Amino acid sequence: MMKRFKVWIYREGEPPLFHNGPLKDIYAMEGQFIDEMELNNNPFRARHPDEAHVFFLPFTVTGVVQYVYEPINSDEEYSRDRLQLLVMDYINIVASKYLYWNRSSGTDHFMVSCHDWAPEVSEANPELFKHLIRVLCNANTSEGFKPNIDISVPEIYIPFGELSPPNLSNGPSNRPILAFFTGSAHGYIRKVLLNYWKDKDSEVQVHTHLPKNVNYTKMMGQSKFCLCPSGFEMASPREVEAIYAGCVPVIISDNYTLPFNDVLNWSQFSVQIPVSKIPEIKTIFVAKEAQLHVVTLILVVGLVLLYRYHVLC
Repeated sequence: MMKRFKVWIYREGEPPLFHNGPLKDIYAMEGQFIDEMELNNNPFRARHPDEAHVFFLPFTVTGVVQYVYEPINSDEEYSRDRLQLLVMDYINIVASKYLYWNRSSGTDHFMVSCHDWAPEVSEANPELFKHLIRVLCNANTSEGFKPNIDISVPEIYIPFGELSPPNLSNGPSNRPILAFFTGSAHGYIRKVLLNYWKDKDSEVQVHTHLPKNVNYTKMMGQSKFCLCPSGFEMASPREVEAIYAGCVPVIISDNYTLPFNDVLNWSQFSVQIPVSKIPEIKTIFVAKEAQLHVVTLILVVGLVLLYRYHVLC
């Protein structure tokens, strides 16, 4: 399948709004995907649209926000109309130039974005976008994410001017912290978590800030369970950070479709807790400690397979 599957990248459009995207920060998935797809030696890249199984619309929502919207000086300037019109104009251009969009009504076309505004691209003309595959980090079913059509991808934070953080993880038998979270009170879920657990338990360590001499990555590597509550938006880079640290990710959210959940069985390597159970998280973690060695082994095997897949592809 990997040798046969082909993607056509429409060539229309110019950077920085097309064929470009952020390679750092929390929206990096968007730019990294565009960059990888447009490599000349990409084995998935079709050389002619007739070879393609799917068609990629290479616009960058992050780029549109940066270069079309910013600086934003009033509430009115937050209107998504310019973003929506730009994408609709682009679709009209490729639909008038090629037969592929009209042939399938966009069923075999897709976009990729991790920006918070991305789900709203399709709101201005639901009929036009009815069949478009949206590959999103913000996979919130309460905001129109369609699990039977759309694809959820992980949000990955890549810091500016730095290499990835070193792996400071301890083994599963050498993790003195039962559960860990540090973050601001963004959104109602985090407010509930902080209200119940902030600075109240030495085993369930929940903070808004860490002291300057305490390393965030090291804390994750010393923890058995890493809390990943949704903030203002559904997605968080904490799931990936937890897996990298060998810490069991604890998903606390409502209406979140987890990344690649059609192929990944998240119940095997994570804990999913509804918001209503936040007061009971310590009891839940203590009951699951006995399974920790097995879950950590699954995380390690998953990382090895992911690395091998990335290298071989």
